Amino acid sequence: MELLFAVLGGLIVGAIAHVVLPWRSTRGSLIGPAVGGIVAAVLWEALSWAGWKYDATWIWVVTLVGAAVLALVTEWVLGKRRTAADAAYYERIKAQGA
Repeated sequence: MELLFAVLGGLIVGAIAHVVLPWRSTRGSLIGPAVGGIVAAVLWEALSWAGWKYDATWIWVVTLVGAAVLALVTEWVLGKRRTAADAAYYERIKAQGA
C-alpha cells in the first residue's frame, strides 16, 4: 500500500515540475508525471529491498525528493533541447528561402 502512495507522490511532484518550469508547450504534459512516478516506484523498491522501514521518514524524503529532482532535470533538458532544435530548424529553413 505504501508503494501506491509513493508512486502517487511521484506523479504529483512530476506534475508540479511540469507546471513550474518554462517551455511547457515544447514537451508533453505527461513527461513529468511519468518520470516522477517511475522514479518514485524504483527508488521505493530499491530502498525497501535495502532494508529501510516503510514507516521511517527518510524513505519518504529520499523517494519524493529523488523523483522531484529527476523530473525537474528531465523536463529542463527536454525543454532546452527542443527549443534549440526548433531554433536551428527555423534558421535552416530561413537560409534555404522557404
